[in-house]
Amino acid sequence: MTTRTLPRTGEKRGVQLKYLTITGLMAAMITLMTAYICHIPTGINGGYIHFGDSIIYLAAALLPTPYALAAAAIGGGLADLMTAPMWAPATLIIKPLIALPFTSKSAKIITPRNVTASVIAYLISGTGYFLAEYLLSGAMPALIASLTGSLIQSGGSTAFFVIFGLALDRAHAKSRFFHQ
Repeated sequence: MTTRTLPRTGEKRGVQLKYLTITGLMAAMITLMTAYICHIPTGINGGYIHFGDSIIYLAAALLPTPYALAAAAIGGGLADLMTAPMWAPATLIIKPLIALPFTSKSAKIITPRNVTASVIAYLISGTGYFLAEYLLSGAMPALIASLTGSLIQSGGSTAFFVIFGLALDRAHAKSRFFHQ
């Protein structure tokens, strides 16, 4: 029995298909983690605290940037459409932005850059949702309450990201599933 290697274009399509598949899985996990798992309503303007951002961080540390941005927008947007639809337009902008500071170029998920990126993601998310709340309500929302909610969400998401990322790094998941 002889084996044939795929032509160069076939290899590229295989990698793209893998990335699209993982993007879809990440978007689904972001949706579930945001809308249903550890979903804590705040009672303020339909808002809630969740840890779906940890999966966005993970997607951004695993996937090339365009795929991570898509997973963040699709997953976050679907979660908002199911739970608090008025936030969906802001989420479609903010969630991809929080994925930008991360890098997937390292051999590991948990790197100093990716841990620092979670702090930058908090600043982006906190500022973005503060502005969105202002636009939705027409009044100046309480800055301290808005940033505190974002801090709890981002802090919890960072903790989940580090725990998941360290476990995946220990299992060498990135080199097993993402080797080029």
